[in-house]
Amino acid sequence: MPAFFARETVEPVTRTLLGAIDVDGGPTDEQLDVLRAIVVHLLERDDLELTDLAPLEPDEAVAALGDGVNHRRVKELMVTLEVCRHPESEAQVRRVEDYARAFGERGPALDIIRSWIDEGTQQATADFDRFYGEELATLSEPSLRARDLRIEEPDLELAERLEALHDLPPGTLGHEYIEFYRRYGIELPGRDTHTPAHYVSHDMNHVISGYEPTGPGEIALGGFTLAMHDNDANWIQFVANLAIHEAGIVKHGEIMPKAATLTRGGATDLLGDALWRGAQCTADFSQADHLAMADRRLDEVRAHFGVPELRQ
Repeated sequence: MPAFFARETVEPVTRTLLGAIDVDGGPTDEQLDVLRAIVVHLLERDDLELTDLAPLEPDEAVAALGDGVNHRRVKELMVTLEVCRHPESEAQVRRVEDYARAFGERGPALDIIRSWIDEGTQQATADFDRFYGEELATLSEPSLRARDLRIEEPDLELAERLEALHDLPPGTLGHEYIEFYRRYGIELPGRDTHTPAHYVSHDMNHVISGYEPTGPGEIALGGFTLAMHDNDANWIQFVANLAIHEAGIVKHGEIMPKAATLTRGGATDLLGDALWRGAQCTADFSQADHLAMADRRLDEVRAHFGVPELRQ
């Protein structure tokens, strides 16, 4: 069974994450809830009591974790916890930056959050748009990357091509993909300028992973794909989901920002389980050629990539 961290590093990782949110009088209830979900589901240590653990300072964390741990993943989890603090504070931003610096880690998420604190949501959104744009082609359906990443007018030919997938037998990926749009009343990519072709890949990932297009579902999908394949594209996609649905600092297309989505009932466990499920996958489908698999049964596609059943 794949592991996100080696088991012997789980406790120092947890103590590092506790240290990263130990500001302004201590972690918030939401931050502790999210961390607990990470520890229980992703790290599979329901025996660890957060209140019994002493936080590690940046230099202590480096010494305790050594070179064997994936520092990038620690940073990603720190950022996840960071945006769960409401309101965000200069002390919280500086604290995470201290840890990232000690680990020799940087990246777009730290820059976006720093811009938010220093210059406001408009600059943070501009920074996000720039970083997201750099990964847009990778996040888009492979056969559609040469067209329609952004569209100035509807592409009805694309929409009709996608609609035809519903003619495939029920239970196939293509049929269930169109059912997903119908079930939630979502316009097919190409129908209007707000749904360019890069949404094909994103929504195929919804269908395969089983997450709904809700705030908690979007955050869970981002965590799932990141744990499945920790690359720059999946990281910026998860940052996007957190920035829109948890921090409430980015307006992306017609998607309006919201704050504190992870305080909703069951949302933290959904994220924790999503991280665990993604880490169990045996292959990455996040940037696969989904249209080429459209005639395959959805359950066969999930089995091929080793996708575990939803537990939450």
